[in-house]
Amino acid sequence: MKHKLSISVDEKLLERMEKHLANPEFRNKSHFFERAVLEHLQEVKGNGNR
Repeated sequence: MKHKLSISVDEKLLERMEKHLANPEFRNKSHFFERAVLEHLQEVKGNGNR
């Protein structure tokens, strides 16, 4: 089940994110954000951090 949430991001960060959205790998901003969070959590777990 997916949940809606609202976030605020810096304008420069949004611009960088939107450049990646041109890649068909990402369906939309939500998909991009979800992938970024998952990758970050995997990296943190791999470093032994929680």
